[in-house]
Amino acid sequence: MGRTFALMKITAAITGVGGYVPDYVLTNQELEKLVDTTDEWITTRTGIKERRILKGKDQGSSVMGIKAVQQLLEKTNTRPEDVDLLICATVTPDMLFPATANIISNGCGITKAFSYDMNAACSSFLYALATGAQFIQSGLHKKVVVVGADKMSAIVDYTDRANCILFGDGAAAVLLEPNYEGYGVLDQVLCTDGSGEAYLHQKAGGSRRPPSTETIANREHFIYQEGATVFKFAVKSMADVAAQVMARQHLSHDDIAWLVPHQANKRIIDATANRMGVGPDKVMLNIQRYGNTTSATIPLCLWDYEKQLHKGDNLILAAFGGGFTWGAMHVKWAYNS
Repeated sequence: MGRTFALMKITAAITGVGGYVPDYVLTNQELEKLVDTTDEWITTRTGIKERRILKGKDQGSSVMGIKAVQQLLEKTNTRPEDVDLLICATVTPDMLFPATANIISNGCGITKAFSYDMNAACSSFLYALATGAQFIQSGLHKKVVVVGADKMSAIVDYTDRANCILFGDGAAAVLLEPNYEGYGVLDQVLCTDGSGEAYLHQKAGGSRRPPSTETIANREHFIYQEGATVFKFAVKSMADVAAQVMARQHLSHDDIAWLVPHQANKRIIDATANRMGVGPDKVMLNIQRYGNTTSATIPLCLWDYEKQLHKGDNLILAAFGGGFTWGAMHVKWAYNS
């Protein structure tokens, strides 16, 4: 009986990936004209060469999320009305309410699902993926869409040379479905340390400091970051949880097909890979083209590398974000592209 139960255990498998990035490319050379910086300085310290920016009036994160989800539904031959749940991971919602997830659902013709937003800063997609997996594992939901979408250019101060070089806009989405063969989301470690608020946040715009002439004049609606502190904490945290998940799943570096890290800074990515014993040939990297798209970085990596993934590949997803939030996840890939 125990063996039968084990064979019938439901896991949540990723069965498709869709993505979208805006057409406008903001290069390091263009940033040299805006702030006191150089292409060499940016590339050496971050690994970023360019990032995508969403232009146009009334263009929010949902615009990119809709395009990513539409592509996902088309690729997986999924009817919009068959989706049970849509979770949007974002720190740049179109508005405080309704949820950006609701706007994306409406734009994609998803009419029979409930939907909501998840905000855990740069760990948002990882948190949302873990949450979506639980709905599949409950046995009550068959098709869950998790989309990461952020228009970071909306909250970046382009006179702040420390931060404006880092961020870009983009969206990507995955479909979760039940699996009975042991593929999909197998384990995760998710963490929070609220004392990190002081080092990475947006000062105004919420209920604590609503928008006012004062907050606008003081430029408090942009990202604030103490880079050195965040960097040190991110390096240790991402590496620790990635190693913890590997130990829990009895995985060695030889067992890992890909590390899928949050794309914040190449030095953080390298440190995490070194701690895991994973060589650069096993690390998904697209920060050079997109910069830090916050909630979209991990799914954009899966979108970019989908054709290189094979059924049974062991993936370690790892992220770190403001708050502080961080985590790692073991995913066994469920299909050949």
